Amino acid sequence: MPVLNRVFFLNPIRTWLVALGIGVAVFLVLCLLRRFIHRRLEAFSRRTQTKVDDLIADLIRKTKFYFLLALSLYAGIHVLDLSAKLKTILDKAIIFAILIQGVVWLGLIFDFWIGRTRERKGEEDPSSKAAFSALDVIGRVVLWSGAVLLALDNLGVHVTALIAGLGVSGIAVALAVQNILGDLFASMSIVLDKPFLVGDFIVVGDLLGTVEHIGLKTTRVRSLSGEQIVFANSDLLKSRIQNFKRMCERRVVFTLGITYQTPAEKLEAIPAMIRGIVEAQKNVRFDRSHFQGYGESALKFESVYYVTIPDYTAYMDIQQAVNLEIFKKFAAEGIEFAYPTRTLFLTK
Repeated sequence: MPVLNRVFFLNPIRTWLVALGIGVAVFLVLCLLRRFIHRRLEAFSRRTQTKVDDLIADLIRKTKFYFLLALSLYAGIHVLDLSAKLKTILDKAIIFAILIQGVVWLGLIFDFWIGRTRERKGEEDPSSKAAFSALDVIGRVVLWSGAVLLALDNLGVHVTALIAGLGVSGIAVALAVQNILGDLFASMSIVLDKPFLVGDFIVVGDLLGTVEHIGLKTTRVRSLSGEQIVFANSDLLKSRIQNFKRMCERRVVFTLGITYQTPAEKLEAIPAMIRGIVEAQKNVRFDRSHFQGYGESALKFESVYYVTIPDYTAYMDIQQAVNLEIFKKFAAEGIEFAYPTRTLFLTK
């Protein structure tokens, strides 16, 4: 037909119709596939406990209309003979649509990771929500900044100078707010690495107390005397932290002083006495008891045992019971405790 053979933008109308048919067919097939796969995955995810299939279903559901249209356009223009300028414009539009779709998918994956990590760590540390919110914001800024730079580069903008300018400006801003940024990243490190959680009893240098709140800039600790101690997060990461909440068991060392007048046979029996007294207590594991050495005014015995539960009150109750039993046992055996004494010899 003469009309179909008429050339329009370097291609006959017949070719344009073929290209249009290919594009429409590909678009309809992609739409149907997206709908079919999403329904199947959504039905499957309801029957499973894992969250990964939910993520895949969301990725399919968030596949945008313009992305499918770009793929259809890419399939259709292959049968056309286009000018270099028009082909360049279409290629850039297709790449731009693919780029935006990629950012949407990466954002979903990032949100999935943040949500799973927040859910897992939030059960242990409710105060981590603020840090995860900040991490979410930073991740989105980085993601979209990268997408914008790639889009500008695709449009022909020389982004090297732009990146260099942003780098210089970023250095200036970072120097101005370096303490705030240091505390912010330290907060994220605390949340992710978990050296302590809310409710843990920690010792930092000569300061000690129970962690009440982990914020974006500071961590607040309630001391034993009642006041609140506020630590900068960056200072905490630079310090050595003792976390007593995570103590599995407590090592107890105590020393007894016996008088020099004690007979040798009773000295030999003391380690066995102490062992029996310690092992009679609950939640303990005896380690050793020895005649350690000769003191200035006493014969010294050193004993070691472990309390198998971390509770401090339980440890003190056990040590009190051990001390009372030793006192009673030694009194019954006629073994005297030493105290500082001096013997003065006078000569004419």
